[in-house]
Amino acid sequence: MSEPKKPTDQPTRRTFIKASSLAAASSFFIVPRHVLGKGYVAPSDKLNIAGIGVGGKGKSDLANFAKSPNVNIVALCDVDDRQAVTSRESFPKATYYKDFREMLRKENKNIDACSISTPDNTHAVATLAAMQLGKHVYTQKPLTHDIYEARMLGQAAKKYKVITQMGNQGGSGNGVRRMKELYESGIIGDVHKVLCWTNRPVWPQAVPTDNVDPVPKELDFDLWLGPSPKVPYNKEYLPWNWRGWWPYGTGALGDMACHIMDPVYRILPILYPTSVECSVGGTWTFTLREKDDNPAWTPFTTSIHLDYPRNDGKGNIKVSWYDGGILPELPEDLLPGEAFGNSDGGVLFIGSKGKLMADCYGANPRLVPLKANDIVNVPETIARVPDENHYLQWVNACLEGYGKGVTSSPFEYAGPFTESILIGNLAIRSWMLRDNPTAKRAVDKYTGRKKLFWDAQNMKVTNYDAANQFVKRDYRDGWGDLKV
Repeated sequence: MSEPKKPTDQPTRRTFIKASSLAAASSFFIVPRHVLGKGYVAPSDKLNIAGIGVGGKGKSDLANFAKSPNVNIVALCDVDDRQAVTSRESFPKATYYKDFREMLRKENKNIDACSISTPDNTHAVATLAAMQLGKHVYTQKPLTHDIYEARMLGQAAKKYKVITQMGNQGGSGNGVRRMKELYESGIIGDVHKVLCWTNRPVWPQAVPTDNVDPVPKELDFDLWLGPSPKVPYNKEYLPWNWRGWWPYGTGALGDMACHIMDPVYRILPILYPTSVECSVGGTWTFTLREKDDNPAWTPFTTSIHLDYPRNDGKGNIKVSWYDGGILPELPEDLLPGEAFGNSDGGVLFIGSKGKLMADCYGANPRLVPLKANDIVNVPETIARVPDENHYLQWVNACLEGYGKGVTSSPFEYAGPFTESILIGNLAIRSWMLRDNPTAKRAVDKYTGRKKLFWDAQNMKVTNYDAANQFVKRDYRDGWGDLKV
């Protein structure tokens, strides 16, 4: 298929990365205006941050921001008092809320930036609400729950002129920069195939259930649901298992692809795939029920295959993803006992002249066969982020201001990247749609493997309209519609 027409406001991947990689670290070496003599920082020159979702990953995000002497944590918000305990103890002066909308309204004049680490289903609404008030935002990966939301946040970053960063820490790592230097040296030639894999899911995977449990007194379950459909409380949803339920999470792909596929999207000359197909497996096939036309639980195991046209016109690049315990075939030139990625996963570029591999987060890049690394001398040409600190980079960029501060994963990059990833979930969810109501067995009533063709400009599957319901979900009453 021909390459989809790019949106007019979207830079090419190569142009964007070339600019950002050269500037990303250099801004750290500028002495910012807020630094005064003898290490003193005036309170008025600190970055006042509010946390939305302050348990789990949100807790560690705030702790990392607070390591900077230029940061105040001034407000905390969480729908579950149990999850907020540690953050409230760590930042006792911060005002505490359960509804981020109330927090933004009351603390508007007191905060400069927001860290968003809720379940995926409320990433977009919380992030956009903060941006519309002129707040800088750091939003955990994946940037959004669905493709439409990712497109909107990418546009919002430009409109509201705030500093943005998605929480894929490897984007600020030395590994992905070294991997780019090795690739651009030409040593592996033109890449035509990429393999990506993860050990996820590591959470207890969702199975069909109709449980109705009493809501814990510490939890505002209605706020936890956010824009998702109103349903009875089920203790299986939280605090950790929501990733395995489509209304709230995005499965293993949404959890880990922003870490593992970042080198693919950041380095190779690609933008959006034109087609996607998948297979699902594991015990998922035994959990189908006659009543479930659109199952709410994610599968146990998937393999996904995306076809990207190269921006340079040199054909296509096939990117394959594996999760749930299945792995791609070991390369023949990797010797027995040599590590294939690491325990969390990895990525392998297969080029016309050689192969290039990295661990999860793009860490530890190396040529395959490994002995090639002993004789290759590729100079360092890309500026590094000091200490590979994704958090401090965002803090410093916020203090420098829009147009001056630079981050590794601004939404202009993270938005299209997230779209590209979530296209894989269209194939998974299409597989799980009931498409043959006359079949005698429940498992035979579902669509199964289907190749989807993607029109990126219009955010639309062109050959199977049923899949388009997952491109943009409908918000329930009271949560409006996401518009920039």
